[in-house]
Amino acid sequence: MRRPVIAGNWKMYKTQAETREFFQVFNPLVSATKHCEIVVGPPFTALAAAVESARGTAIAIAAQNAFWEPEGAFTGEVSMQMIADVGCRAVILGHSERRRYFGETDASVNRKLKAALAANLQPIVCVGETLEEREAGRAERVLNTQFLGATAALTTAEFSRILFAYEPVWAIGTGRTATPETASASHACLRCLAKEHFGEENASSLRILYGGSVRPDNIRSLMAQEEIDGALVGGASLDPQSFSSIVNF
Repeated sequence: MRRPVIAGNWKMYKTQAETREFFQVFNPLVSATKHCEIVVGPPFTALAAAVESARGTAIAIAAQNAFWEPEGAFTGEVSMQMIADVGCRAVILGHSERRRYFGETDASVNRKLKAALAANLQPIVCVGETLEEREAGRAERVLNTQFLGATAALTTAEFSRILFAYEPVWAIGTGRTATPETASASHACLRCLAKEHFGEENASSLRILYGGSVRPDNIRSLMAQEEIDGALVGGASLDPQSFSSIVNF
């Protein structure tokens, strides 16, 4: 049985003070939650405040990105070791906004994925097609390319330590949500790829989250799908009441 994961991606929102205020409200709302793992991904400047605020709870803190080199002359970058040192347990990789605005590729996601594993972080690898690609009937081809690019040269043991997040780009921040059936079909596609390249056992245990305008009013229908193992939540994770409703679906 795959244990669900509900993860929040705050993107470029919240100061340190706002982060502490969030957890003061959020922690009591999820203190009795046992049915799923909870992950919160603040911006870099709020990571330490989030780790401090979540101390003593089961909430894991994730960075939204990191660089693949452990150190060096890379102005403006933050390494996997640095985010692990601050107390992060996970890292989000390959989000469509990173691909769109900052030129990330499947090859760079692969390098970051390997670096995350080396730093004992759990990678949450994002994949998903644009509306143009879906309407052209290329959604599965895109998922295949992104999956193979991100996981290139991984061992089966390494693969077993990662999570995937299927995020149809056309549903991120638009208010549009893939139907539960559409999302489930894409998750099934990813699971088939996992089986083909990393074996039946890894495919069965692989947890695949859905992301794309997840809200308190649609989380139950999404989680009712056998192939959906959790959610990567954007805007709705910024409010502690809203996010706790999603966590406690």
